[in-house]
Amino acid sequence: MNGSTTDLTAATVLARLGEHASPEGAASTRTRVPGEVPVLGVRMGTLFAIAKQARDLPPTEIEALVAQDCYEARLAAYCVLDFQARRTPGNPDLLAAYLRHHDRIITWDMVDRAAPWVVGAAISTGPYDVLHNLADSSDPLRRRTAITAPLWFVRRGTDSDLAGGFTVAARLAADPAPVVTNAVGIYLAHAGERDPTALDDFLTAHEPSMPRPAARLATRKRRTR
Repeated sequence: MNGSTTDLTAATVLARLGEHASPEGAASTRTRVPGEVPVLGVRMGTLFAIAKQARDLPPTEIEALVAQDCYEARLAAYCVLDFQARRTPGNPDLLAAYLRHHDRIITWDMVDRAAPWVVGAAISTGPYDVLHNLADSSDPLRRRTAITAPLWFVRRGTDSDLAGGFTVAARLAADPAPVVTNAVGIYLAHAGERDPTALDDFLTAHEPSMPRPAARLATRKRRTR
């Protein structure tokens, strides 16, 4: 499954995913996917390879893919957005597509796959209103996007970007949803490698209100030094 196929469509991507469906894989996938969402049971490595082949899908075909009911088709669509964003970082059309279809995101891995490159790269250097609007959402996965997108800032952003990520983390540090606070901990762990003093200051202010799993994630890199 090497290379890119420029004439793929959403329908052919779905057909290729179906060729690799398995009951055993479906049973494993079901543990992390809401019960009303159909699953095929495609191995993640296979799904990523199929999505990589489809990385030249035009916007209309990406929209058709993300509109599919099954989990794997939706995840493949967000993988395609990620591949395209890595090729053209900061593309506002990809950001718009991600946000327009955020209601199709139903698992944390869809967020983690695409948010840094699709969202983070597009808002680097600010303003960061997109992140704060997402952080205000009642949807935990939108809030996860708000703190996962800034992971792009850690390696490639400015110091202001990094500080912007810490600001979002402060807003979400005591969030009631583990899918959000665990992502806060992940961001802090990586951001703290770049700016240990900022992490120390953050933890002094917010660690008492953070769930313990999130606090452990935030300090895990410090503990392994």
